[in-house]
Amino acid sequence: MAELLSVNLGVPRSSPATRIGVTGIDKRPVDGPVELRAPGPRGSGLGSGAVGDRILDGGHHGGDDQALYAYAREDLDEWGAILGRALAGGVFGENLTTRGLDVTGALIGERWRVGPEVLLEVSLPRIPCNTFAHWMDERGWIKRFTERAAPGAYLRVLRAGHIRAGDPVEVVERPDHDVTIGLTFRALTLEPDLLPRLLAAGALPESVLAKARRRVAAAG
Repeated sequence: MAELLSVNLGVPRSSPATRIGVTGIDKRPVDGPVELRAPGPRGSGLGSGAVGDRILDGGHHGGDDQALYAYAREDLDEWGAILGRALAGGVFGENLTTRGLDVTGALIGERWRVGPEVLLEVSLPRIPCNTFAHWMDERGWIKRFTERAAPGAYLRVLRAGHIRAGDPVEVVERPDHDVTIGLTFRALTLEPDLLPRLLAAGALPESVLAKARRRVAAAG
């Protein structure tokens, strides 16, 4: 069974890449249980779905559709081999570092049970930004990350509770469509011809579905 390797919470770091000059992308593994709950709307809610996490730019990050960010240890290890350096859990800004879970192949709307209490729902992929590029300090990072198309997954918190490193992660529900995190990412970045396929995934945020509908209308 898949498992949660670490739960990572952000600490403030200065960043010239953000309009506010500070970022919470620096996520560090923590000991002990972490409380999860739905944070509410972006910009006016609690920000992160993890109590104790720091989201400094609430206008662009956090909220119910991006309550948590998960990245697979397997993908981190592949990036580590490419970049020639070890990548600790949390270094991509993820709250949850997983092992044994196909995050890129997760379906939009797929549900994960983490530990005995928490239920999460896959909502959309992470799109790389200048803050991420500045944090990683790798030449051409946004292009390289985009081309590899292993973006990690944002998650909604459907059932609150506590999680900790070592908790099992079980896929308990998979929708009847083929719209994965990887497909959605490619549609939103380098392959916009894929956008109409996203309409099969009603669990996507409305802003993404609207973009797909506009593509269909333009083609018609």
